Amino acid sequence: MTESAGAGRDAEAVSKFVEAFAAQLVEAGMQRMAARVFAALLASDSGAMTSAELGAQLQVSPAAVSGAVRYLSQVHMVSREREPGSRRERYRVHSDQWYEALTNRDAILKRWEQTLREGVDSLGDASPGGQRIAETLAFFEYLEGELSKLMERWREHRDKTFGRG
Repeated sequence: MTESAGAGRDAEAVSKFVEAFAAQLVEAGMQRMAARVFAALLASDSGAMTSAELGAQLQVSPAAVSGAVRYLSQVHMVSREREPGSRRERYRVHSDQWYEALTNRDAILKRWEQTLREGVDSLGDASPGGQRIAETLAFFEYLEGELSKLMERWREHRDKTFGRG
């Protein structure tokens, strides 16, 4: 039994969930292997697995797991940690992975906004292209403001719902 199935859990049901959720993440634009690794970690009891455990569960090579973890680490959806007394790494998904992934987009939004401002300046806000870029800039500025308010409301809701604080 793999760690992800856990004691008393149906390994086949876990696998079906992992593949179904991963397929939906792929439809939303995530890389296929990264989606599978993320879903497997999310479904695991501990929220952490080694490369060997992930490879065994997903029936993929260590190289495939490594590439997926590299991507997931870059987008702040998983973290790496060393097993005590070992050189082996475990990959962990945290309960706040969605929050982290979204809030780390803030820096990307700011860079996009700066580039879009330069685009409006370059094209002129009276040109059709400049107007489209200005509207895109306004959207990202709006999104950035709303995202911080949304995440604050989420933290309050999470604390009430799950007793965190």
